[in-house]
Amino acid sequence: MAKINEEIFKNVISHAKEYGFVFQSSEIYDGLSAVYDYGQLGAELKNNIKTYWWKAMVQMHENIVGLDSAIFMHPKVWKASGHVDGFSDPMIDNKDSKKRYRADQLLEDKITSLEAEGEKEKADHLQTEMDNALKADDLPLLKELIEEYKIVCPISKTANWTDVRQFNLMFATQFGAMAEGSEEVYLRPETAQGIFVNFLNVQKSGRMKIPFGIAQIGKAFRNEVIARQFIMRMREFEQMEMQFFVRPGTEMEWYNKWKETRLKWHLALGTNPEKYKYHDHAKLAHYANAAVDIEYEFPFGFKEVEGIHSRTDFDLNQHQEFSGKKMQYFDAEVNPETNKPYGNYVPYVIETSIGLDRFFLVTLINSFEEQDLSTEEKQDSRSVLKLHPALSPYKAAILPLTKKDGLPDKAREIMDQLKFDFNMAYDEKDSIGKRYRRQDAIGTPFCITVDYETLENNTVTIRHRDSMEQERVDIVNLQKIIGDLVSWKNLLI
Repeated sequence: MAKINEEIFKNVISHAKEYGFVFQSSEIYDGLSAVYDYGQLGAELKNNIKTYWWKAMVQMHENIVGLDSAIFMHPKVWKASGHVDGFSDPMIDNKDSKKRYRADQLLEDKITSLEAEGEKEKADHLQTEMDNALKADDLPLLKELIEEYKIVCPISKTANWTDVRQFNLMFATQFGAMAEGSEEVYLRPETAQGIFVNFLNVQKSGRMKIPFGIAQIGKAFRNEVIARQFIMRMREFEQMEMQFFVRPGTEMEWYNKWKETRLKWHLALGTNPEKYKYHDHAKLAHYANAAVDIEYEFPFGFKEVEGIHSRTDFDLNQHQEFSGKKMQYFDAEVNPETNKPYGNYVPYVIETSIGLDRFFLVTLINSFEEQDLSTEEKQDSRSVLKLHPALSPYKAAILPLTKKDGLPDKAREIMDQLKFDFNMAYDEKDSIGKRYRRQDAIGTPFCITVDYETLENNTVTIRHRDSMEQERVDIVNLQKIIGDLVSWKNLLI
């Protein structure tokens, strides 16, 4: 089973490159580790995922607004947030291969392999031991577990390990005209702090009343030592985060609400619910009083896609202390217990944070299928991306049956009518069957074939990607047919 899953994952990666979804960064120079570029179709799919998230989080909520904060921030921001002193991972080096690994991930991989081998009890025991070691920041114990379970380096195949030590993940750079005398700043390791430092700006300018949220999509940077599993763990990545500000004492009610709401967003795309699960954090971050991951079953096991955290009032309090500026909200609503307004307080925060790149990978894995279409007469197969029509890079492809007799002109006329409302593809090269296969492989939900009958009665053939069924429709109805099938309402209602 593990080998089959590994093969599926390799095929997805290969498909992503072949059809212009994802490329290795600087590939002509042998690439840059854990950095990727999104190709022509990847950029479209990524933008559609962003739109889906933004509509669900901002457009559908009157009390959530958007923000686009800068990547560079004052160095004190990261001192206040705890990143300067505490943003690190437990790392271990193999002395023979000179490769560095995250100690907890080596152990997680071992747990996954034990479960696959039917050693459930042993896997559970190791999980408990690892959780306890992480909770206590017991680095020597992490090394002991690696040695006890005979975990070897995947490259050297030896267990010649260094001690486990913490490694800070922030990228530092110089800010100023000259390196000499310039100030050291960081590329942000998360987008959340941009929201916290703008809390009062947004609240006052937008006349926001608690509870309210601020959402943001943006790049973040982490000096990840481990480059593996394609776009799962990257040094430059994108986050879609929303910080929801609430009255202290109501945070657990909102935490549970957002936990449920966010899973529904994932499942609305038609994913098998068994592919998702909640995983409560054994070790809470210094700022949290509750935290859960929404995990998806990748071909290499269940991994986090989105986190929901109850961050208490830690962040706003820290920025209040370090900046000397009050980060309080005056709540005029009357407290029924005292019959007085709730008054001034520092709000508590519920965070929802999803990795855009990881969810892009989830979307590819979920939609990728290799189908055997062979019959007794002939061998046949196809690779197809069964993307939800709202997410598909192209909503439809216009295909003239031949390159002559005015068919391309008619096809272009239809294309010109539709391209204002939908991202359309046009293809007249190769046989119609090959063109269908090409559109299947990139996830285009509908192929519109312009043939000789079109010239006579203004009808075209629509071929549906998933069923491969075809129907004859009037050109004047194409706008509504496509619009209804790719509408965001199909996901958001």
